[in-house]
Amino acid sequence: MSNRLAVIFDKSKLWRDAGRFALPQHCALCAAACAGHLVCAACDAALPRLPTACPRCALPTPGGAVCGHCTMRPPRLAATLAAFAYAYPLDRLLHALKYRGAVAYAEFFASALAAIVTRTPDLLVALPLSASRQRERGFNQAQEIARALAAALRVPLVQGLVRRRDTAAQAALPWAQRRRNVRGAFAALPVVAGRRIAIVDDVMTTGATLAAAADAALRAGALEVEALVVARTLPPS
Repeated sequence: MSNRLAVIFDKSKLWRDAGRFALPQHCALCAAACAGHLVCAACDAALPRLPTACPRCALPTPGGAVCGHCTMRPPRLAATLAAFAYAYPLDRLLHALKYRGAVAYAEFFASALAAIVTRTPDLLVALPLSASRQRERGFNQAQEIARALAAALRVPLVQGLVRRRDTAAQAALPWAQRRRNVRGAFAALPVVAGRRIAIVDDVMTTGATLAAAADAALRAGALEVEALVVARTLPPS
C-alpha cells in the first residue's frame, strides 16, 4: 500500500470510529434534548420490549414457558434472547443503523442486549453478511452490535462463521421458502469447536438464517449455540 493510500485509509477509519461513538444530543425519535443518549426517557419507555417469551425462539408465551412448537420440534438454537419486538418505533432505529450507516446506534442496541443476558457465552460471533451486501453497505450491522456487546460482556468476539454463498434477501421471500434459501449458506471455523457460542444479529423473523448458522457451528463442534438478537418479529395478532 502506498503512503498516500495508507493516509486515506487511516483517515477514513478515524472518521468511522468517531461516528461509531458519537451519539446525537437530541432524541433520534422525537428530537427532544437527551444529553448524549440515543433516545429520550419518554421514547425509551415507549420502545416495544418483549413480554415473557419462549426461551428457545423468543416468541411470547405465558410465563416464559417453552412454546408448543419448540417442544415438539426443538430448534438447533439452545436459546434465543431478544431485547425488543420488531415494531414501531424501534424499527426506525434499526433502519437507521442498517440502511443509513448510523453505526453509533449499535452501542444502544448492545446495551439493551447486555441487560438481558443471564448466562455469558464463551464466544460471540456476528452473523456474517453476504459479500455483495457487505460491499454495498460498507459494514455489517451485526458486527457493529456484536463488537459493542463483546466489550460490555467482556467476551471475545471472533470470526466463527463465514458465508459460503450469496443468497436472496430473506425479506423478499415467502416464509416457507426462507429455510431452503439459506440451507448450507454458512460454514463455521475451527475456533467454535468445544465452545458455547452466541450468534449476534439485528432482527430475527422466521429464524431460518440463524438456524442455518447454528447448524454449521454445531457440525463444526460447538458445544451449544444461542442467538442474541436486538428485535424479534412477532406473528400477526
